[in-house]
Parts: sequence; structure tokens; C-alpha cells
Amino acid sequence: MLHQRTRALVTAGTCATFLLAIMAAYYFLVPETLHTNLSLRNQPPGLSHLFGTDWMGRNMFLRTIAGLRLSLQTGLMAAAASAVIALFLGLAAGIMGGWVDGIISWLIDVFITLPHLVLLILISFAFGGGLKGVTIAVALSHWPRLARIIRAETMQLKDAPFIRHARCFGRTPWQIGWQHLLPHLIPQFIIGLLLLFPHAILHEAGLTFVGLGLSPHEPAVGIILAEAMRHLSTGHWWLAVLPGAALLLMVKAFDILGENMRVLLQPRTSQG
Repeated sequence: MLHQRTRALVTAGTCATFLLAIMAAYYFLVPETLHTNLSLRNQPPGLSHLFGTDWMGRNMFLRTIAGLRLSLQTGLMAAAASAVIALFLGLAAGIMGGWVDGIISWLIDVFITLPHLVLLILISFAFGGGLKGVTIAVALSHWPRLARIIRAETMQLKDAPFIRHARCFGRTPWQIGWQHLLPHLIPQFIIGLLLLFPHAILHEAGLTFVGLGLSPHEPAVGIILAEAMRHLSTGHWWLAVLPGAALLLMVKAFDILGENMRVLLQPRTSQG
């Protein structure tokens, strides 16, 4: 039986390879294959077209790959921005304490209690929608839980002996935070960033589906699903089911990757 850490390493490597393959596959696609071909419209899934074709004869497998890549890019920007916000605010609350901690903790509670989808729609609408609006909406709405975790870790670490020694040498709170606390928070930051990806990708697809996300001219998964809704009643099930399943598979791969990275980066298991 494989050791827990070895299993986690193999699983994380498999998920990472799958996600990298999605990104790499896009660059091997021939641009013409995404164009319309009315002679091949509404073809069911088969060997020549794995996901079938749509009402304009477009290859749905290639469109889905392009949409997943676009979701990955958007999710990367939004999740990275949100994780940086969480790191800064969580670290500030933990090392400064007092009224700073009170304000940041209040902000965390407010953002957590607000209806998530409503908050996403309002922020995206306020910033004009599109790629910019979706990215800002996801970045500004997904940081609270990670910030709470980083704040708790900082509160535990700031009373450690090495931190007390740093204070004795006249280090300021921010010097202690960036030079002494930050290296210990990197594992939590990496895990939190990976676990933000599934939420960022799904919410980008959701906002795009309701018309507040990416441009209709982009082959985004949300747009593919929104267009497919008009054709489900005619029996063309593959237009929605297969791209939707591919999106869920990619999201699940990120979730599994994040959970296994947690095992690899935990002190007790990383020593095995």
C-alpha cells in the first residue's frame, strides 16, 4: 500500500498534468476547426467529433477545450488577486491587532454573510461586466475565508519564541510580518489559492451564463451552455451535457489538487 504522501504526490501530479494538458491542447488546435461548417451541423458525438457539432457545424470538443482554457485564465487572474488580498488583510489583522483587527474581522463577517451570487452580480455590473468585471467581482468576493485562516495562523505564530526575539531586536510589526511570519504562511497561501480556483471558475461560468460575463463572441463555457439551452428541446443534449461535464471535471481536478497539496504541505505528512 502506498504511503499517504506518495499517494497524494501521484494524485496531485495526475491532476496537474490534466490541467496543463487543457492549456497545451488549445495551442495545437487548428483555427479553422473552430469555424462554422453548415454541412456538418447538429452531428451527434462520434469518433470524428467527440462532443458532436452545434447548429452551425462547429466542433464542440474543440470549442469546449477553448472555453476551458479561457476559464482557466480568468480563474487564475481572479483567484490570484483574491488570494493576495486575503494574505495582506489576514496578515495585517494578525500582526497589528486592536482596531485594525476589528475592522478587518468586521469586513470578513460582512462579506461572508452577504448572498454570494448577488454580490458577484452587483460587483460585475458595477465594473461594466466583461472579462474585467468578472475578474474584479470574483477577486473582491472570494478572499474572506482565506483571510480568516491566515489571520488565525498569524495570531498563533506571533507569540512564538522567534517572534518575541525579533521584537527584542527592535523589529517593527511589518518587518516581523514579512520577514518572519510570511514564510510560515506560504503553505496556507498556496493551498488557499488552489482551492479558490474551483469557485472562481464556476462563478465566472455562472456570470457568463446569465449574460454578465465574457463577450458572446468568446468560446467561453458559460456562453456555450447559454446557447445550448435553446436547443435542448430539439434533442441535441450533447450541446450542454458534454461541455458542462468537462467543466465540472476540470473544477473537480482543481479541488483534488488542492486537497492533496494540503497533505503534501502539512508538517506531519510532508516528513513521510
